Amino acid sequence: ACGARSSGGDPVGAGREESVEPEVRAGAPFAVRVRASWRDVWQLLATLILLAASAAFVAGGLTEGGGMGGVLFTVFGLAGFALFGTGLVVAGGQMLTRRPVLELDDEGVRRPARWPLPRRAGRTLPWDDMQAIAALRRGVGGTRKGEMDYVVFLRTPELAEMARTWDRPRLVALTMRDVPATAEAVPWCFGVERGWDASLPRIVKEARARRRVPVIDRRTR
Repeated sequence: ACGARSSGGDPVGAGREESVEPEVRAGAPFAVRVRASWRDVWQLLATLILLAASAAFVAGGLTEGGGMGGVLFTVFGLAGFALFGTGLVVAGGQMLTRRPVLELDDEGVRRPARWPLPRRAGRTLPWDDMQAIAALRRGVGGTRKGEMDYVVFLRTPELAEMARTWDRPRLVALTMRDVPATAEAVPWCFGVERGWDASLPRIVKEARARRRVPVIDRRTR
């Protein structure tokens, strides 16, 4: 799947394809970011604790000397130190840099590369190559995982026709990497997470302020 839990069912349009003029206007690039949360802080603290435990393993192994137990302690400690040290650097860097997860500008839709990859590794879908925008929903309401909303930027007429005509249960294919018929949609499929600082309707309005792309809302029909 290409995303995570959504904030819910705000309306995107009045019908299957939206025709309402957006309230926003094109201007500076529009960037969607994930808000920092206490969960992120606790994950960093947990990683620090595991890193400290790994250092203790290394120290214990060195204290034991050259016996088998000391060697094993040292090896496991070094492995943990490398693993959790890398995780700490990556998680901390992502929190500090706060790169967008989605960008819209006058050229098109951009999926920025995640830190620590260079910014030039991001991908752009030009507006001229876009046929439609689909709003989809996966999951079952009332369950532990709940429902998940997705915004999918469709680059071919075939994908747009699928989004318009397929039954809702089949539309899940537009969010899955291992379905050959819809694999081209996955790079431009975004799960609208609860922690995002923009809702799905806001993203759609910002997109249509830059290009009048048809919107296919299949979240409930």
